[in-house]
Amino acid sequence: MKNKIYLVFDKTKSSLRIKSFLNKDIQTTTLKRSNIIIVLGGDGFMLQTLKKFYKFKKPFFGINSGNYGFLMNKFSKKNFLKNLETLNNIKIYPLQMTVKTKNNQIKKSIAINEVSVLRQSRQASSISITANKKNIIKNLMSDGVLVSTPAGSTAYNLSAHGPILNLDSNKLAITPISPFRPRRWRGTIIGDKSNIVIKNLDSDKRPISAVADNFEVRNAKRITIVSNKKITFNLLYNKNNSLYKKIKIEQVRKETTNN
Repeated sequence: MKNKIYLVFDKTKSSLRIKSFLNKDIQTTTLKRSNIIIVLGGDGFMLQTLKKFYKFKKPFFGINSGNYGFLMNKFSKKNFLKNLETLNNIKIYPLQMTVKTKNNQIKKSIAINEVSVLRQSRQASSISITANKKNIIKNLMSDGVLVSTPAGSTAYNLSAHGPILNLDSNKLAITPISPFRPRRWRGTIIGDKSNIVIKNLDSDKRPISAVADNFEVRNAKRITIVSNKKITFNLLYNKNNSLYKKIKIEQVRKETTNN
């Protein structure tokens, strides 16, 4: 089936340069008529685009014009249209974050990479974490904590020394950020059917923010996080550049570094 392309791009010079090249070779159509969405940008722009257009239930093919571009493909002028016919499809699922604020407002957002709970002032956060009503940690004093999906486990989670999860692991990573007490707690891995609740134990003195990828809710009092399997993102990759392969490479790098 011939690809009907809808093109989305950020405004960087690199993206506009690739867009100019593609416009010479491809015909684009409207979003509703398309059967593939091509995204030009970096990982941040890709995350924004996925959230904006996932309800149209189209597959996304990202072309990196940013820095690392973990969710993206490298751009190649050679056989670009031909390569679009032989792509690998990877399915990923987001987290659903529900936040109750200090003023009892309810805020919701999805997160493709991670939900970050971060201290909002100069003082360390004081939080409790449960999963399916079972204590994971009664009082974590830290800069914050991350709940990461497998797709996001190589992003902020890896920088915080969290584990890298296989895409098909059906797991989530809970990783502390600069833990102060207990100082040596390194986090845990739990099943993705878990209902995670993070509570601020001192919201007056130690305010926290909850961030779903790039959507922030300040003065959070209670954060609930679950996997949302009702939402599916279909990401397309060139045959030699799958997300599975990228994660495996990062796992090897981490093992080598640790040794």
